[in-house]
Amino acid sequence: MGEAVKVIAKNSKAFHDYFIEDTYEAGIELAGTEVKSIRMGNVNLKDSFCLIKDGQMTVLGMHISPYEKGNIFNKDPRRPRRLLMHKREILKLFNKVKQDGYSLVPVKIYFKGPRVKLEVGLARGKKLYDKREAAAKRDAKRMMDRAMKTR
Repeated sequence: MGEAVKVIAKNSKAFHDYFIEDTYEAGIELAGTEVKSIRMGNVNLKDSFCLIKDGQMTVLGMHISPYEKGNIFNKDPRRPRRLLMHKREILKLFNKVKQDGYSLVPVKIYFKGPRVKLEVGLARGKKLYDKREAAAKRDAKRMMDRAMKTR
């Protein structure tokens, strides 16, 4: 039997702004008070992104609110945090990002057993007309569901 997965936060803005083509699971290097704060759900992935530099992947812009009982042990809420992945996976992602115009975007953060994991999406940016098309499809689906419900 696998470990229990408990989703803490999703980055819905990522699905609005990007086509997520592939996802990867990464561990994340955190301080103890940050883990406690994540357990309480005080995390925001809205404007975050991943960067690969010197063979290491970091997540920038992810906001973890300070733990209220953490006092002096609290870290900066927006500090860059290192992501833990296999070297060859990081190199593969680095080559894709460098050549094909992809971005690395955090999609969701969750607990897998006792560990905090971050799902990173290999994403291609949407143009304005793509966003309009997605909104139109969503509205059409909503209208159809509503019509089916009233029948």
